[in-house]
Amino acid sequence: MNFNHMYSTKPKAKRWPIVLLVIILLLAGSIFYSYRWLKNLSPEQILRSDFIQDQIRNQFGDEKAELFALLPEMLGFSEPKTYLLLFLNNTELRPGGGFVGVYATVRVDKGETEILALEGTEVIDSKTPASWNPKPPQILTEQLKVNKWYFRDSNWSPDFEVNAKKALEFYKGEGGVVADNIDAVVGITATTLEKLLEITGPVTVEGITFSPEDVIEKLEYEVEYGYDERGIHFVERKQIIKPFMLALLGHVKDNLFQNISEYGNLFGELASEKHVMLYSLDESLQEKIESLGFSGEVVNTQSDYLMWVDANLASLKTDYAIDRSLQYSLSLRPPAHESEDYYYMAAVTMKYKHRGAFNWRTSRYRTYARVYVPQGSKLTSAIVTNGANSKVLNPEQVGQGIELGKQWFGLFVSFEPGTEGSVQFIYKLPDFITRQIDDNLYTLFVQKQLGTVKSDLTLKLDFDKTIISAKPGEERQEWGDKVYRSESDLRVDREFSILF
Repeated sequence: MNFNHMYSTKPKAKRWPIVLLVIILLLAGSIFYSYRWLKNLSPEQILRSDFIQDQIRNQFGDEKAELFALLPEMLGFSEPKTYLLLFLNNTELRPGGGFVGVYATVRVDKGETEILALEGTEVIDSKTPASWNPKPPQILTEQLKVNKWYFRDSNWSPDFEVNAKKALEFYKGEGGVVADNIDAVVGITATTLEKLLEITGPVTVEGITFSPEDVIEKLEYEVEYGYDERGIHFVERKQIIKPFMLALLGHVKDNLFQNISEYGNLFGELASEKHVMLYSLDESLQEKIESLGFSGEVVNTQSDYLMWVDANLASLKTDYAIDRSLQYSLSLRPPAHESEDYYYMAAVTMKYKHRGAFNWRTSRYRTYARVYVPQGSKLTSAIVTNGANSKVLNPEQVGQGIELGKQWFGLFVSFEPGTEGSVQFIYKLPDFITRQIDDNLYTLFVQKQLGTVKSDLTLKLDFDKTIISAKPGEERQEWGDKVYRSESDLRVDREFSILF
């Protein structure tokens, strides 16, 4: 047998260069045809393609994929869109998120943005026709000394849709540009600017550098005092807002794709914490916005409910120096007469700690404080504590009303810098809450006010019947009794469910 023939040492042909060449050609071909395919697609088709949607879903989850699916329509790829943007300064808190000190009207067409107007609200308010004379809420007349309800004060409701409709009404009544062609209203709080700068880094405009830590304070100083130091006329004192916004948007555009995950997560965070709110005049689009939780609406519930709403009335930008702590308790009460049934008495208390001082930015804190509770609740008393002094008020001394399917109670109070105080409302819960507890289920929805940063939240709920389970659960040492205790915060809305 010829072993030399069986084990020939003749070198084999090297096939790997051929295989590599084939792979390169195939890859180049796929890139070429992908390029041809993408080149022939509009940005709208790219955003809505199954491939892009799958990538978004894998990166951010189903909810944000639904949001990204709305972008083509909102960015004007189907048809141009015109937006009324309300810049809500939540260092001057109002029921709808913050004082509307600046607004913008922008048109978006296939992703390109045109600014039609951007100015302080005092400018459009100063042009209000004499024939336009809406009556403001009484508390605004009393505390702000205004005889008209102006665009800048339009967000008096805790529900963003109500405020958006009111803003559109006033914007049109005061002669706003393209007022008849607005497609949607967007509310953006000052917190949004801070969060964006945390991703983009500092922005320098007209020799002023804005960073996340000082952007709001510097913008406020510039429009209140800095303009005069730089020789800018009072009427133009807010002119820096436009170049600042353009510079910030430029930074976002420059690093959008390399930080797409951070921006996606940030938008979800800002929406859930109610620093970005949307209202569309298109009903189908509005339904999608509501389903995603971006509408800033007051929730309709068939259970116990609580929302505290502050309105800063002429106390400068003091809200940044206010620490809030919300406490809620309830307990079973026996009937006063044999003909009556037992009932549950509730007490809600907001504690305020004023960390500020008298200066250009902060002053004594003046707020019209309201609490929204289930319709049918009956106020028995209110207590205002200011330092060591407390004052008990009867129901006739407290503002009351029904709004958005809720009962509200309200008081105007004032707290000096460096002090602590509180407002407490004590009320009888409606009978349907008692019946639900009798049926061994209690639920509570605590809603966060638009634009607030964070309040501590403490619950102490005494049902006089043994708790079987609760969500969120209590600490282990609290199990097995008749009282539910919880300590959390109001960074977002909170929901509680208890079984007996």
